[in-house]
Amino acid sequence: MSELPALRDAQPRVFWLDDPAAPRPTDALVGAQRADLAVVGGGYTGLWTALRAKERYPHLDIVVLEASTCGNAASGRNGGFCDASLTHGFGNGRARWPDELETLERLGAENLDAIGATITKYGIDCGWERTGELTVATAPHELATLAEEAKARQALAHDVKLLDATEVRAEVDSPTYLGALADYTGTALIEPAKLTWGLRQACLDLGVRIHEFSPVTGLSGNSLRTATGSVRADRIALATNAFPSLLKRLRLYTVPVYDLVLMTEPLSPEQLAAIGWQHRQGIGDASNLFHYYRLTRDNRILWGGYLPLYYFGSRIDPSLEQRDSIHEMLARHFFATFPQLEGLRFTHRWGGVIDTSTRFCAFFGTASAGRVAYALGYTGLGVAATRFGADVMLDLLYAEQTERTELQLVRDRPLPFPPEPIRAAGIHLTRWSMAHADSHAGHRNLWLRTLDRLGLGFDF
Repeated sequence: MSELPALRDAQPRVFWLDDPAAPRPTDALVGAQRADLAVVGGGYTGLWTALRAKERYPHLDIVVLEASTCGNAASGRNGGFCDASLTHGFGNGRARWPDELETLERLGAENLDAIGATITKYGIDCGWERTGELTVATAPHELATLAEEAKARQALAHDVKLLDATEVRAEVDSPTYLGALADYTGTALIEPAKLTWGLRQACLDLGVRIHEFSPVTGLSGNSLRTATGSVRADRIALATNAFPSLLKRLRLYTVPVYDLVLMTEPLSPEQLAAIGWQHRQGIGDASNLFHYYRLTRDNRILWGGYLPLYYFGSRIDPSLEQRDSIHEMLARHFFATFPQLEGLRFTHRWGGVIDTSTRFCAFFGTASAGRVAYALGYTGLGVAATRFGADVMLDLLYAEQTERTELQLVRDRPLPFPPEPIRAAGIHLTRWSMAHADSHAGHRNLWLRTLDRLGLGFDF
């Protein structure tokens, strides 16, 4: 039990999944089955792939295999920021694909609009709010970075504005805010698990077969094996996020990084008035090690991020979802940001694993002579980008030449991570260097400058 009074009653459960509205699991796969398309993974990427396949090719017979329940992993645990960016932010896209940045930004905006349209079409009750987002500066050196980004984005006709301290505190009142970049249209907020469950139901209604509690233990040619059955499919889409890929050659291209989260009790009208936040924007810090936070439908505050945690050997284990020292640090940071909320309590504390790649956004490809496709490496900003990734996989599986498949973003792959122990040492050194830069006016040390030159400058 935490020594902090605010955390004493916090349940070690995921707020979004701790919901009596959660659907009953479907039956596990039993026996041998056939399908036109088999999808491995029942999170956002897998469910978007099944749904988009039914929308694009209604005749297909599709099966989804999920190791646990749909949305139990990253898709049901994240902050619910549905960001238009396909490249983990404008800066990363401009640095890596400057020649196609305008196209990437347009496709990202169209993708976000399409998600909203899908939610309406299928009647998905997931708290969709097109709120926009504030990126707040809490250190003087961050103001110049935000000003430069605002100028570059305005040149591409983005609906953004640079706010000074008075303007941002009129939006959301924190004594830590020195300014902000306001993006008015590029972010929506959703309730993560409910979006997953809504996509799941839409797939079922269209005739997709979904088998939960059916972990795939092997891939051989066009056959998938589980402990109790098998599926032989003409084409296979792999959507396993941070978990080890069935294609062993991909396992060095991502690492699992844990992100820890808190959820408060609902704010009273007086507490909400004390901080403002009338427009309910999502908020993120401009620092390297950043917090992200947002309001829920019932005016709780989700507060997460700041310290990414990597464990030697790319270890994934449920025990790593709780860590008292990190949750307590997050709570202290929360009250430093909103001292006027002193006395507020947290009701839930949890963690989840992110599939981080060295280019900080998703990558794509095929195997088995084009019969198997994959999309992974979203690096924590995949709520919206997973729909784009699903369409890319379908383009590749069905040999469709589209605007997406012409992108360098789609044709390139990131550099792999090195093997252990170099991998762990490099990740921990990078995290330390990022924290050092945050506390030294943004100065990037030799290690970070070297990573920048190699195209590996981390952005967790």
